[in-house]
Amino acid sequence: MDPELPVVRLCGKGMQAEAEGRAEVARELFQQAWDIAADDYEACIAAHYLALHQKSAEETLRWNQECLDRADRVADERVREFYPSLYLNMAHAYRRLGRRALAHHYFLRAAERVCDPAGGRHDRHGQRDHYDHHGQYGDWNRFAIAEGLRATADAVPAEVSDEVSDAPTLPGAAALQPLDAELDGRIRELLARWCARADLKALGLTLPAYLGHLGTEADRVRLRSALHMVHAARWLPADEQTELGAVVGATALR
Repeated sequence: MDPELPVVRLCGKGMQAEAEGRAEVARELFQQAWDIAADDYEACIAAHYLALHQKSAEETLRWNQECLDRADRVADERVREFYPSLYLNMAHAYRRLGRRALAHHYFLRAAERVCDPAGGRHDRHGQRDHYDHHGQYGDWNRFAIAEGLRATADAVPAEVSDEVSDAPTLPGAAALQPLDAELDGRIRELLARWCARADLKALGLTLPAYLGHLGTEADRVRLRSALHMVHAARWLPADEQTELGAVVGATALR
């Protein structure tokens, strides 16, 4: 975003006020940004911040929808990188309202955009790196999407068809394949034990791959590789070493 745009400057001041605990001042600044927005692009930016300062779940959803609608109207490169966050915010808003099927739909839309082959960096073979994208902010988005997908995976999709027509599909994949529930539990147990004794090396290698697992083939490979590296280092207690070896060899990770 152009930092010289008046709307962006106002939103920057609002973020500073928010960081200082002056929530009402922040909201006033974001409202000013909305009031002076000159086009859909600027309105999209202002609506995003206004959505964060609403008192009800219904109003939060309304402003997130406004933000998404404005981005759709812009429909060019300026907003392409906004979409993972826009869909994620829609998902969170629907989840707060208890509409879990619609929340799951938008978590899927966010995952679709995170895995968009047109974005992000590429390795020396020309393959897109799904993980080295927008640094820590990209990681935060991916972690939130993965958590949301897991939490709403059992939602009944019937209500979605009545309100949205474009069911998402990941590029190059028929569907997301979340971790098997039993395997997920075994990995969580290992992570809990590493947390309890502050095994930072094991956690540092595995947590990003686990928390960011959206269910793509690349996610599966990355998680298995991370777990394998910890297993190959052989610094774990014998019982954990044995259990981790079984996890790495599990069919769901092959």
